[in-house]
Parts: sequence; C-alpha cells; structure tokens
Amino acid sequence: MEAKASQDVLENIAGILFDKDGTLLLYDESWGPVNREAARIAAAGDADLEPQLLFAAGMDPVSGHTRADSLFAAGNAAEIAEGLVAAGSPLAVGELTQLLDELFVRATEFSVAVTDLAALFASLKARGFKIGIASSDNEQSIRQTAIRFGIIDMVDFIAGYDSGHGVKPEPGMILGFCQATGLQPSQVAMVGDNNHDMHMGAAAGAGLKVAVLTGTGSRETLSAASDICLDDITGLLSLFPQKLAV
Repeated sequence: MEAKASQDVLENIAGILFDKDGTLLLYDESWGPVNREAARIAAAGDADLEPQLLFAAGMDPVSGHTRADSLFAAGNAAEIAEGLVAAGSPLAVGELTQLLDELFVRATEFSVAVTDLAALFASLKARGFKIGIASSDNEQSIRQTAIRFGIIDMVDFIAGYDSGHGVKPEPGMILGFCQATGLQPSQVAMVGDNNHDMHMGAAAGAGLKVAVLTGTGSRETLSAASDICLDDITGLLSLFPQKLAV
C-alpha cells in the first residue's frame, strides 16, 4: 500500500464511491471477450478491420492487454463508438453506441468479481459507510451487475454515463453521490482503477482518491493522481478498520 493521506483524512471518510470495471470486476477476465465482440460489431463483417479497431480503442489484438486510460479502459459507449468510427468502422456513431450499450448490458452475465462483493459491501455497511457505484458504463448494466452479485440493496447511489450526472472525469457523479447521501465531497473516497476516476475525485474535491490494481492501471500510471494505491478493494477493510458512529 502506498499512502499520501493522513489519519485525520481517513477518519473523516463516510462514503465510498466505486468505479465498476477493473475495480469491482476484474478487467481482463470480464472485458477482454467483450472488447473483441465490440470490435467485431463495429467492423460490420470486415474481419481484417477488427484488429485495427481493437488497437485504436486500446486493446492489443494479440496479447489481449488493454492500455491504461484508453477508450476501452475509461470511455463510455458513446466515446468508444466515436473512436471506432474514427478508426474505420462503417457504422454511424449513434447506431454503434446503441449496439455497444446493448452488448455491455449482456456482458454483465459473464463478469468476474474481484472478491465476494456481497460480503465486502456488508462489512463496509456495518461500519457505517454509504456506498455508491459510478461507472462509464450505462446505468442498466451497472444495476444488472449489482443484482447479479447480490449488492443492489446495499448500494445507496448508482450513476452511469447516461444517468444525468455528466461523464468522467467531470465531478458530477461524485456530487450526485453527495446529494443522494447527504455527505460532503471531503467525506467521500473515490475508488477506481484508472486516472479518469482519480481526476474525477480531484475535480469534485473528494477527500480520498484510492487506486486499485485489478484493472488497466498500474502503480506507475496511477501514483501521481491517487492518494493511496491498493492491490484490490479488499484492502479497504484494513484501510478503514473501525466501525463508524452512525
């Protein structure tokens, strides 16, 4: 664990806002096949175009590795569609955005969680924390994921790129979480796997920016913008060991 946060800051945190992909879900295991399918859809039958589209959106077509802070790693469906069209997809951006959103909802069925999310969230709720999920995915996909892993009833706030709070790295999702929970931004820990999450935290004035290494980012890419870097979200239980007064 690398930390740049004081004990006073840690003790002030009362809400945790999680990114989804690469944070609650293992990125490569959950999204590698989905990204390949996204490129196949965007290529519209041109198999030779698929590797070009994968690379343009941030995924090495051979190794399957996705670059940190690339379109696939951090973009929403509309942004990914724009990038794929710019890279040669013959589809219209609006049509491709809709197809990608539909794909991403279906993909929740194959998602792989980082840990037992229900157990982790129950432990955090028992310590008094408000919990939210803020993703560049669409809201329906986030809700389907929360239902699948048994955490929907423990989540106080959900925001996707289409929920009306703006998109990452703008501050709106964090501010929406605060409005929904009655917290101040300084009481919120933003937890994510890429710099869009860390920059959103900074833009909103979040009290703590926690990076995790279960997505596309690395200690090298995340260290400058985060306050703490954890191997994965289970480290939050050690970071916040005390039950809060509620």
